Amino acid sequence: MGESATSFTSTWTQIRCPSSPPAVDLSGDGMISPETSPPRSSSQSPRSPSAAPFLSISVTDPVKLGNGVQAYISYRVITRTNLPEFQGPEKIVIRRYSDFVWLHDRLAEKYKGIFIPPLPEKSAVEKFRFSAEFIEMRRQALDIFINRIASHPELKQSEDLRTFLQEDEETMERARSQETGIFKKPADLIQIFKDVQTKVSDVVLGKEKPVEETDPDYEKLKHYIFGLEDHLAETQKQAFRLVKRHKELGQSLSDFGKAIKLLGACEGNSLGKVFSELGAKSELLSIKLQKEAHNLLMNFEEPLKDYVRAVQSIKVTFADRANAFRQHCELAETTKLKEINLDKLNLMRSDKVREAEMEYRELKAESEQATRRFETIVRLMNEEIVRFQEQKTADMGLAFHQFAKGQAKLANDIADAWRSVLPKIEACSVSSQHG
Repeated sequence: MGESATSFTSTWTQIRCPSSPPAVDLSGDGMISPETSPPRSSSQSPRSPSAAPFLSISVTDPVKLGNGVQAYISYRVITRTNLPEFQGPEKIVIRRYSDFVWLHDRLAEKYKGIFIPPLPEKSAVEKFRFSAEFIEMRRQALDIFINRIASHPELKQSEDLRTFLQEDEETMERARSQETGIFKKPADLIQIFKDVQTKVSDVVLGKEKPVEETDPDYEKLKHYIFGLEDHLAETQKQAFRLVKRHKELGQSLSDFGKAIKLLGACEGNSLGKVFSELGAKSELLSIKLQKEAHNLLMNFEEPLKDYVRAVQSIKVTFADRANAFRQHCELAETTKLKEINLDKLNLMRSDKVREAEMEYRELKAESEQATRRFETIVRLMNEEIVRFQEQKTADMGLAFHQFAKGQAKLANDIADAWRSVLPKIEACSVSSQHG
């Protein structure tokens, strides 16, 4: 979308989970490192008014609980803060994935126009659901999710966030069970997109002409976001293939190393030693490839997948905006008709004037409220897009820098490993020729 995209901001903070989660600097909108967090000395309590406000959250210690289809993973969520609205300087609670879903859905319902940070999806393949790799990816993604909320200027003030971070497990379970269907679940969001697609089809077929915005900047924004989703998804797909290739090549080198060692055992001393060293180098490179495959998965493919989910979150906000615009237009039109009808009744001196006047006032108030609701969503989206663009540039730059640095190191390691055995292979070859 070029310039129009950058003229529009996101709540996304960082895409990689740091070894020690940073504190959120609540005096502004940014992040501060643990080193710059308020010191906990005897002379200055973390609850002291002179300490800079901060909120640090980490999702740690995943543990599998239950058996069979009832099995799930629980996490320790540790909150450290000096904010007076929290219960104390440190709070540790146990949370499961469904608790994070509860928080996401509450925020999505209450904060229309804000891009709610995305949750990691559930594993569709049962055998991977409790693998160490999947559990770590899930933990990292949940840590990122909760810290994005805590760093957002609006979402960090949510009462639901404080409930999530402080209430005991029984209270959270009651909160989840008391949901009455008001808050949209992921399946409902999928239905929204299906409904939108159906409306588009109806327009093409001439069945319906829905009320839609015609603002050129908004059209450019939609075009940009839908295009971004396609390009991010394709890049993530290729990153997945790259991770798979590294794993496969690493396994092949491991198998080759074992085979060449066995072959060397059948040969003479000099050749046997060369084959043994060649096998050892292959196995060493196998370990390096497997390590780089893991780094690629966690620091490159996963951040790309995370941004695909982020764009899908933005599309949900598009649906909220479309609904708000439609309500605004329909109520404005109905109010106008009521006003015309009221004027007619006044001219006729009808005894229904008082009743019509009351209906008109109520409808006008409702219409004005719908207009304000739509205008608020537009304002928030404009702010969110700018933040999103800025953070995406920083995050993608970091991800691709890490990718290039890892690939460069791996290439050097591979070249050095093979280069180190070349003289011995050549010497063995020359010796056999002279012999």
